[in-house]
Amino acid sequence: MNKVLLMGRLTKEPEVRYSKGPEPVAVARYTLAVNRRFKGQGEQEADFINCVAFGKIGEFAEKYLKKGQLISIVGRLQVRSWNDQNGQKHWSTDVVVEEQYFAESKSSFEGRSSGQSAGEGFYPIDESIEDENLPF
Repeated sequence: MNKVLLMGRLTKEPEVRYSKGPEPVAVARYTLAVNRRFKGQGEQEADFINCVAFGKIGEFAEKYLKKGQLISIVGRLQVRSWNDQNGQKHWSTDVVVEEQYFAESKSSFEGRSSGQSAGEGFYPIDESIEDENLPF
C-alpha cells in the first residue's frame, strides 16, 4: 500500500502550469513544511515535502491555496529518476496529491497572517491519557 497523510504549511504559493494538448490539465506543485516532533530543548524541526496535484485538484490549489496556509493532504509517494544533459542521474521524490483539505479556518489564517495569534480550534494532545479514559 502506498498512502501518505501530511499536515503542514505551504512554503510559497503553488506553481501551476497546464499541459499541452486539446484539453490542458492543471499541474500544481507546492512544498509543505511539516513539523517533526519536538527535539531536545523545545527546538522544532521541519521536513519540506514536495507535492504535485493534477487536474481539478491542481486547479483548486491554484485558486484557493496561499503561502503560510495550514493544509492537510492525502496522496501517494512517487519516486522518479532521469538523466541530465551530462548523463548524470537525478532522483526526485514527490507526494502525488489525491485529496487536500484546509486545516484551519479562514479567519484564523487571516488573523495569523496579520499578526494575531493562531491555533484556534487546535489543542495539544496529552499522550499520557489512556484510551479508556477518553471522554468519547
